Amino acid sequence: MKAGVRFTNTHALFPTFTMPNAAAMATGHRLGDTGQFGNTIYTGSPVPGAGESPTLFLESDPVLGDVDAHGAGNYLNEETILRAAQAKGLSTASIGKLGPSLVFDHTARAGQDSPDRRQYGTSRRRSLERRASGAPRRSRPSAPGTPPRGANGQAETAVTPGTMVANVEQQNFFAAAATRAVLPLFKARGKPFVLVFWSRDPDGTQHNQGDSLGPLVPGINGPTSLAAIRNADANLAALLKALREQGLADTTDVVVTSDHGFSTISKESATSVSATRGYRGVPPRQLPPGFLAIDLAHDLGLSLFDPDARGARLGADSFPSRANGLIGADPAKPDVVVAANSGSDLVYLPSGDRALAHRVVQALSRQDYVSGLFVSAALGKVPATLPLSSIALDGRALTPIPAIVVNFRSFSTGCANPTTCGVEIADSVLQQGQGMHGRFSRADTRNVMGAVGPRFREGLASPLPASNADLGRTIARILDLTIPAKGTLVGPVLTEALANVSAPKFEAQVLRSAPDVVGQVTVLEYQTVEGTRYFDAAGYPGRTLGLTDTAQSASAEPR
Repeated sequence: MKAGVRFTNTHALFPTFTMPNAAAMATGHRLGDTGQFGNTIYTGSPVPGAGESPTLFLESDPVLGDVDAHGAGNYLNEETILRAAQAKGLSTASIGKLGPSLVFDHTARAGQDSPDRRQYGTSRRRSLERRASGAPRRSRPSAPGTPPRGANGQAETAVTPGTMVANVEQQNFFAAAATRAVLPLFKARGKPFVLVFWSRDPDGTQHNQGDSLGPLVPGINGPTSLAAIRNADANLAALLKALREQGLADTTDVVVTSDHGFSTISKESATSVSATRGYRGVPPRQLPPGFLAIDLAHDLGLSLFDPDARGARLGADSFPSRANGLIGADPAKPDVVVAANSGSDLVYLPSGDRALAHRVVQALSRQDYVSGLFVSAALGKVPATLPLSSIALDGRALTPIPAIVVNFRSFSTGCANPTTCGVEIADSVLQQGQGMHGRFSRADTRNVMGAVGPRFREGLASPLPASNADLGRTIARILDLTIPAKGTLVGPVLTEALANVSAPKFEAQVLRSAPDVVGQVTVLEYQTVEGTRYFDAAGYPGRTLGLTDTAQSASAEPR
């Protein structure tokens, strides 16, 4: 970024998924307060919008509505910046990908306050969609809705490559909605405004790309992924051009961020029982979707059920349809629940059984695809693990807190900058060679952040740690919003980017767990700024990309 501020020491929040980081941007709070522990979480009871499953994929507007209904109207338990802006009389809109774009204003679903593309009323929605499509008012009385992804949504199988094109048509519609409809409307109103534009590319294309069916190279660095990056750049250019054309550029602050980094998927393991079995549609000796649940059920000697198939019992030749699993004798009362999230998984123990927790940890630590475990304080001291509190996952959340968070192994294919060609084991329905994120490697925790506008400094490359939660707080400061907080896991305001002040000091630190009987430890490398932790990488030494494991500077975590 030639103008404005470029943040060079950036951090997505772990688990490095879309919905956790969207919630952090929207509220300024970390995951322990919002309860958005992954894209998929366990709620403890069946949810209608998720097909009566208790394991919910939250990149879905209907599912978010159901979860809000279970969470006293606001499952995040914190107010968002868009809701606070509306209360102050500002114009607001949120456009883009299902799920994260709604999180910024998820409690307002009727549409009276915001022209969000899903939330505004039918007549207003059709009017804005008509302007976005460029159709004359009289010639098209019923404007089309958001176009589908088309060929960009093509799923890959073990024998058929995924998409070879970027998400151009849908993204162009999003950009047109913002530039032709929403920004002119805001200009006409003459009031301060907040517009969230959540680009589906390059994320959606990197997940689905078919450049690398099986091989790890080029992986996420192939031509289709690069086309998706250009597509997102073109949308940003269109937004900036529209601000200039509307005469808004000189008075508008523009903040750019990504929810996470990205890596190429590996499905290889030498220790997993699931990799030795044969499954339809899974290449031989590769991990199937739901391998963590399959292996845990095997090691614990318990039955495995599919929560996304109404609790159907799974045999040795079947895997969970969406990788999630209910483990025990009764799917309605599971002993263990696995909410699969790809680069890391969430394990819930509904009964809180400490002895069972130790058995689960021992089983997980024997697998070569695991790299680090974090456990709830309610389970007591568990060797070779760090507490959830050490990574800001233990706060005022309303949603059930995971008992164990499992980080998967990561490595590099050997390029000059290893974090740009990272590879991760992924518990996903996607194929080896496609793209994923979610783990605690620096390839996934490093994101892109920048800002430009009248409130930001010019030409600054800021070396201080910064996170997506900090952006939420910083935007609230710019808008002069007073937002009451229920939790304390908040990001600081990025004051060094807003004013010519002396930058606070920051330092790198290392935290190591107590070892287990075989000497295994979980290591956390992080930076601190005035008491706030920014997490770089974590896991077992030698199994996490970007983890340096400097034992001499390590400290023990108090329990």
